[in-house]
Amino acid sequence: MSETFFGPDFQALQGQDPEIAAILISELDRQRENLQLIASENFTSPAVLAALGSTLSNKYAEGYPGKRYYGGCEEVDKAEVIGIARAKELFGAEHANLQPHSGASANVAVYQAFTKPGDTVLAMSLPHGGHLTHGSKVNFSGKWFNVESYGVRQDNELIDYDELRDIALRVKPKMICSGATAYPSLIDFKTVRSICDEVGAIMWVDAAHFIGLVAGKAIPSPVEYADVVSFTTHKVLRGPRGGMILSKAAHASAIDKAIFPGMQGGPIMSAVAAKAIALKECATAQYQSYAKEVIVNAKALAKSLEDEGMRAVSGGTETHLALIDIRSTGVNGKVADERCGRAGISLNKNAIPYDPESPAVTSGIRVGTPAVTTQGMGAEQMPVIASLIARAIKDGEDEAKIAQIRKEVNALTAKFPVYPA
Repeated sequence: MSETFFGPDFQALQGQDPEIAAILISELDRQRENLQLIASENFTSPAVLAALGSTLSNKYAEGYPGKRYYGGCEEVDKAEVIGIARAKELFGAEHANLQPHSGASANVAVYQAFTKPGDTVLAMSLPHGGHLTHGSKVNFSGKWFNVESYGVRQDNELIDYDELRDIALRVKPKMICSGATAYPSLIDFKTVRSICDEVGAIMWVDAAHFIGLVAGKAIPSPVEYADVVSFTTHKVLRGPRGGMILSKAAHASAIDKAIFPGMQGGPIMSAVAAKAIALKECATAQYQSYAKEVIVNAKALAKSLEDEGMRAVSGGTETHLALIDIRSTGVNGKVADERCGRAGISLNKNAIPYDPESPAVTSGIRVGTPAVTTQGMGAEQMPVIASLIARAIKDGEDEAKIAQIRKEVNALTAKFPVYPA
């Protein structure tokens, strides 16, 4: 059954490299059988997968449509032009660049377009939900730039915009970044814009996690406010692994030069085509319904985990993810992650604001609903999932109980098949 999903060419792969062929099959089985609750993961459509495995992968295409450094780019130019037009229309953007290999690559380009090493940038603190590329000392951003951080209030775990403004007035940053990887609430882009205008800073939104909700018209868009918006294409957006940048027209040249020749050579044209396909999918009514359902499910899952005795950070969620304080279980995030994994539940340990544990241990977990919503699960399945998570965390030392939970997980996912043969 698994072999048939990969098509007729798979037999040749099995004969040529049975080790890798077996991994493709086992990973497909894992995705089909387990609960996928990683907030940054999703299931792409077969059409996106088809583009990724296409002959476009063979073409080297340094440069941009009509201005390549290699011949023979006539066909790949068409794919990129279509993708750019779709991105601009979907998001109401003045400029779009589909070439970044990843979200981190897109962020490197943003720094390069608007700053120089040593400049001051203001971004969300990693322990409060930010990203490595927002100034972590082990990342290029923290090594090359003077990154000041803002965070969330301790009383409500929401961004402290007064603190953000105070810091901005004090340090006069060249650029202010909003966006996070573990922040379940909406961001007030209008307020951030006013702070940027007050201090003369570029407004950068790293929308990697929530851009799919924007595409589905489920949450407000940052595009009208921001100078530049960077994001990944493989989370709620449900496209291939990769990155993208939207910007005001005034910044188009700086962004394009920052990507090529600034920090990348030839784009991955199979991924560019796959991004174009995903953007077309995002423009449908079905996708817009999906994006709204992702939030409904995330709210239901957060509430159900609270019913199981755990605490949802900031009181719940307004997006696709929830950050859960699990200290009431007596188990830390690292152990919970491992126990859930053995039970067939994929999620991740995650620091909570003002976490007393180290980043390698943590007091919380992060759960997301993009993938299970793609499978067709709804709010009625979220209490079941929450119960499975709670049991795995609390009973994880008992192998018999873990085996029983895994059996129930497999029974649930079998009702909502991924990539049916």
